[in-house]
Amino acid sequence: MTDASAQHRPGTQRSSNLEPAAFCLSQAPAPPGMIEQDVTLQEAPREGELLVNSPWTRSLIAGALAGLTVDFSLYPLDTVKTRLQSNLTRSNHASILPRHTVQGTLRSMYAGLPSALLGSMPSAASFFVVYDGVKRSLIDPKQSSSQQASAHMLASSLGEIAACAIRVPTEVVKQRAQAGLFGGSALLALQDILGLRKTDGFTTMVRELYRGGGVTIMREIPFTITQFSLWEYFKASYSDRQHRLTGRHEGLVTASESAIFGSIAGGIAAGFTTPLDVLKTRIMLARKEAGSSSARAGPVRVLQQIWRDEGAPGLFRGFVPRVGWISTGGAIFLGTYQYVWNLLGHEES
Repeated sequence: MTDASAQHRPGTQRSSNLEPAAFCLSQAPAPPGMIEQDVTLQEAPREGELLVNSPWTRSLIAGALAGLTVDFSLYPLDTVKTRLQSNLTRSNHASILPRHTVQGTLRSMYAGLPSALLGSMPSAASFFVVYDGVKRSLIDPKQSSSQQASAHMLASSLGEIAACAIRVPTEVVKQRAQAGLFGGSALLALQDILGLRKTDGFTTMVRELYRGGGVTIMREIPFTITQFSLWEYFKASYSDRQHRLTGRHEGLVTASESAIFGSIAGGIAAGFTTPLDVLKTRIMLARKEAGSSSARAGPVRVLQQIWRDEGAPGLFRGFVPRVGWISTGGAIFLGTYQYVWNLLGHEES
């Protein structure tokens, strides 16, 4: 057998007289491009490795992107809901933006958007960091879905409280701009609140920033418990069913499946918490005049006023846009979260 034939046949041992030449070639310096290629291949993640190893970081990134996506895409529906719930349309403070032009319509529908975007990413991220952290600490994967429900409720409640600490100030500014106060300017609405520091003191300014914070938590906890408990239940039940019928990997949930379950869960939760949402909107829109010592109505009094002046329909103002907004938003929010989570780590719930 010749050396030439050995070079073209895989697995054939080369003649010993080629070994010195091969040794010399191995000692020769490699071209620069080859060195860079080798380094690049060594630095590239291997197949099966996670893009982000820390589950905390995945929760942070996925939650932030999900919050930003849903707030920006569905903002006009939120504006419609706020104006339907507002009682400022005939007030001296309200000045709804002109809508006789395309530019005026867009400015009107997106009034307060900067404030919403400022709070959406950090509040959604803080929610999922707490939610996923508590869930991982309390839940045993071997438990059934019914046994995990209480842990989901506790995790979602604590996550919502953490999110509200960031969301409420931006929500106050956003809703006042949406309702037409200060010509729909979020900056002027914020300056109005910050101006209370000079006239009424720092404590009053902080209290105004967190105006309606208590009733917001009252609304968010039952809403979040319902939404996330149903969402987790739907995901776990469907994943188990697919595992039994098709042999799909246990615990696997796709982004589209998560979006559908999030939409159903969000719509159910939004429907029965609408009265609390109306109450929150009315309280947040009651701005404090600089230097004024008059007390504003609290939650109980506002609720009595709505019932006396508008009856039961008043408690469900904005029901259709709220359910439509949160049903669609639930699909976008939880679908985006699941997609980014799967992209960064294991494609499991």
